[in-house]
Amino acid sequence: MSQLYYKKTESSAYRDRIPLRIVRAEAELSPMEKAYLGAVEKGDYGSVKQALEEAEIYFRININCIDSLGRTALLIAIENENLEIIELLLSYNVHVGDALLHAIRKEVVGAVELLLNHKKPRGEKQVPGILLDKQFSDFTPDITPIILAAHTNNYEVIKLLLQRGVSIPQPHAVRCSCVECMSSTDVDCLRYSRSRLNIYKALASPSLIALSSEDPFLTAFQLSWELKELSRVENEFKSEYEELSHTCKQFAKDLLDQTRSSKELEIILNYRDDINPILDESTNDLARLKLAIKYCQKEFVAQPNCQQLLASRWYDKFPGWRRRHWAGKLITCFFIGLLFPLLSIFYLIFPKSRYGLLIRKPFVKFICHTASYLTFLLLLFLASQHIDSTGPNSLSHDVQGPPPTTVEWMILPWIIGFIWTEIKQMWDNGLEDYADDWWNIMDFIMNSLYLATIALKIVAYVKMKVLYVGCRPLDDWEVWHPTLLAESLFAIANIFSSLRLISLFTANSHLGPLQISLGRMLLDILKFLFIYCLVLLAFANGLNQLYFYYATEEKSCYGIRCLQQNNAFSTLFETVQSLFWSVFGLVSLYVTNVKPPHEFTEFVGTTMFGTYNIISLVVLLNMLIAMMNNSYQHIADHADMEWKFARTKLWMSYFEEGGTLPPPFNIIPSPKSVCYLFGWIRKRFCRKPAKRIRQTFETLGVRYFQSYLLNHEYQEVLKNLVKRYVAAMIRDAKTEEGLTEENFKELKQDISSFRYEVLGMMKGKPHSAVPSPVVGSTLAYPGNSFKYYPRSSFDKSQKKAPVNTANNNLERKDSNISSTVYPENSINSPVVVVSTEDSHDTLSPEASKTGSLLRSDKFLSPEFYETFSPSEGDGQKSAGHNQDLLSAETANKETLEKVNSDTQETEHPHAFNLSEVPNGPKKYKN
Repeated sequence: MSQLYYKKTESSAYRDRIPLRIVRAEAELSPMEKAYLGAVEKGDYGSVKQALEEAEIYFRININCIDSLGRTALLIAIENENLEIIELLLSYNVHVGDALLHAIRKEVVGAVELLLNHKKPRGEKQVPGILLDKQFSDFTPDITPIILAAHTNNYEVIKLLLQRGVSIPQPHAVRCSCVECMSSTDVDCLRYSRSRLNIYKALASPSLIALSSEDPFLTAFQLSWELKELSRVENEFKSEYEELSHTCKQFAKDLLDQTRSSKELEIILNYRDDINPILDESTNDLARLKLAIKYCQKEFVAQPNCQQLLASRWYDKFPGWRRRHWAGKLITCFFIGLLFPLLSIFYLIFPKSRYGLLIRKPFVKFICHTASYLTFLLLLFLASQHIDSTGPNSLSHDVQGPPPTTVEWMILPWIIGFIWTEIKQMWDNGLEDYADDWWNIMDFIMNSLYLATIALKIVAYVKMKVLYVGCRPLDDWEVWHPTLLAESLFAIANIFSSLRLISLFTANSHLGPLQISLGRMLLDILKFLFIYCLVLLAFANGLNQLYFYYATEEKSCYGIRCLQQNNAFSTLFETVQSLFWSVFGLVSLYVTNVKPPHEFTEFVGTTMFGTYNIISLVVLLNMLIAMMNNSYQHIADHADMEWKFARTKLWMSYFEEGGTLPPPFNIIPSPKSVCYLFGWIRKRFCRKPAKRIRQTFETLGVRYFQSYLLNHEYQEVLKNLVKRYVAAMIRDAKTEEGLTEENFKELKQDISSFRYEVLGMMKGKPHSAVPSPVVGSTLAYPGNSFKYYPRSSFDKSQKKAPVNTANNNLERKDSNISSTVYPENSINSPVVVVSTEDSHDTLSPEASKTGSLLRSDKFLSPEFYETFSPSEGDGQKSAGHNQDLLSAETANKETLEKVNSDTQETEHPHAFNLSEVPNGPKKYKN
């Protein structure tokens, strides 16, 4: 198996082992570069600054070096959210690369601001070639700072970027077939799809919409609809697009949640962005709510504030309706329903009177229309029962063209009224919007069936009168007789008319969800029928092929509808019928028998018939039940939202001014309709251009001013809503955030930075005017040797002596000593690191200036011990300095006590002022 990995020779000593090695080796870091990156990781500001200064002088380390994870020092500082080190690194012009993208992904607002304000030099030095490779980067080329910031939905970062005038590519239409889209798809279809997804993910960011859109509601509506269309086109990313669409819908709903008064709510719901100051006068028609219904924004429509406003308009003139007893509500509705003819007549004669205006109220209008439809259903019931007894031929069934009965004459005005209502609705809303509603399609089918029934009855009546065809026994009528066809279509239309009453269930909170579930189940049945028909035709073809030769001639009755079923599979049509009714158990098993003794044929036929029943009953039927159960459960999980959305669509149909009168009163021309008709004729044929222009100029300024005021009010309300939304979003994010692993890492980084800052302050400005007893050291670089000297002891009387005393003592040592001298207990004692060369007898000023305290076991890192560990020879050379070792141990204890006392003083509120930096480590000032 090892040969699958490497080419192994036959003479290998370990043939039963797999040799392992690093195939894709990376460049190793030098010890100084490791120490440099380690200092950045720990937040050691002094060491990082010292390394950067020495890198500018000696060029011994690469300040843009990368670790095994591909991180530069700047990226490490961004991950640790150490703003001080980030600012320090930028001041030395380290390579920035995609650091801004990393800062945006980490949501470090301070780092983003520093990187945006940083001016890159003309020529960046010491840039590794691997950093310039796009394949090595964590981000694809299409990810820009604003797109990534929108992905994170960080309001502050997006605001910083928008203030600098960024832009996002405009995505093409869903089914765009331009040259750019086609070429991008041909070159790399995956990159094109991912790029489109990234752009839409950015555009769907709530913070970006709130900041950059002049109308956030309209933007959210259109974007959610477009994303829903994309989810149907690009099935590979269907879940992602559906999630983005839901995000836009939820944003519009959350933004509407911030409304605090009815006035703000009315301004939002009544706003129209396509107002024509010359033609449009009404601005109180809930245009924005209609747009939400058009774009299927269920969350927005079902929002409690929106529903409260709709309920107040629906129950106008009926204050406290919901608090009434159910019996009182029932009596009121019944009384108004009985009076709907009188209210309709009052509206026809006196449209501006008190009782004439009452029928225009949405609730009264709904009751009157419902009462009218119930009256129509009652007349249909009477017509189906043939209760009327007028006319000589009323009880005769042999008349081939009977005249209409009294009940049928009463039904005719309702049918004409329904047709007129549908024509007006199609004219006002347009054919596309009209066809989007399933109930409108059902009304169209119902009215078409009634028109066909009336036409066939007229044909039969004319045929009887012209051809003088009188009474004739029903058994002698032809199959396609007009009267028979008319009765069949009338029966089907009656079924549709009765089922149309289900649409009124939407007004009830208990029956509404059931009605919606029924509609979803019908869609499931249509999907099921497609699969079932495929199975049915497959078995019908096979059984008909098998039993085609065994067809018999039956004189009395032929087929499965006979008392003695026969020839069930003789033709394809009979086979389909037999298989369909066998699902309901209406076909016997003996239909698979044949008269000749062909047992094998009977066995195959019986097996096929049984297999069909197993598939259709056990598999397909249970699948249909599961689908219907899933649809019902989906509606039940969102019952309140689904019902409120459906109820709003019902209410909005009664908020319109047109269609006030119910059938059949709507076919009677009212005085208002006559006035509108004459006005239209006068404008159409009796034009007066001069007067028209004068009237337009008189009103144009007023309407423009009103339009400007409405737009200004709308923008002011939007401004307040966005402020409240952003505040609520930030507040909820802080509440839901909780403690995470990142919080503990930040705390650890803050403690580490604080430790190094304390040590740096002790070196630079010790407390109580005591000079720092620690001599600094420089970082190692190739070509330099190091000497490690233990601190000489200090008497209590010599505590205030300058630290240069120790340096003077050290200068007396032999300058040729290049090894490190360690005392026996030097691990727990402070050590002075001095960089020397053979040609120098004293410490260099740079080394003394940039020195730092090397801490004890408690503070030193394992990397330091690996780099500067003592050797055995060093221990032997230090054997002659026992007296110095004792003094160094005493000084070590005093130094540790001093560090502990200084650390405790930093916790005192008068010692340091602590200020918190947003999204970064804390700064401590002396």
